[in-house]
Amino acid sequence: GLMEVDVVPNTKNYWQSSMCPVNVHWHLGTEHYSVGEYDENGSGPNGNVGVPYRRTLAEGEVQDGFRCHHYDPDDEAYTRPYEWKHCIGMEVGETYEVHWPHSGAGACGTTYQYQTPFYDGVFCNLDMETLQTLAPQDIANAVGVQGQIFTIVNDDTYYYPDLIRGWIVDEEM
Repeated sequence: GLMEVDVVPNTKNYWQSSMCPVNVHWHLGTEHYSVGEYDENGSGPNGNVGVPYRRTLAEGEVQDGFRCHHYDPDDEAYTRPYEWKHCIGMEVGETYEVHWPHSGAGACGTTYQYQTPFYDGVFCNLDMETLQTLAPQDIANAVGVQGQIFTIVNDDTYYYPDLIRGWIVDEEM
């Protein structure tokens, strides 16, 4: 954006910064905007949203975001229903933005590593006194979010067995 800041982002792999994922969650449509990839011209089984668009957090009704350009209503991979076991409410053909919040101050490697809401897990190993001493750069060095955009297809060719631990890093995909 156009906001000027003096905080430098952490550009290393998060595992190289002693961070672990503390939550996994997704949004219907994308929160972010990329012309020609996921924007107001994308499509899905439930349409799309127009511009200007600003997502807000809300309880109750789902507020969806932008769609990718991959959906094809004539291709069964985008329309054949799937019986979800875990991601209840997801729909084949729709676009989702998946987020993996990471933290160096989370409960990494314990049974409490993944927490909801995600911000409970970001600083769960810091007491309030220490937390209040952190400068913005300290937080930028210890907290980050990975995000990826997916169009869901019902096709085993695209099966990926584990999205819990972080985004897909595969040069051939």
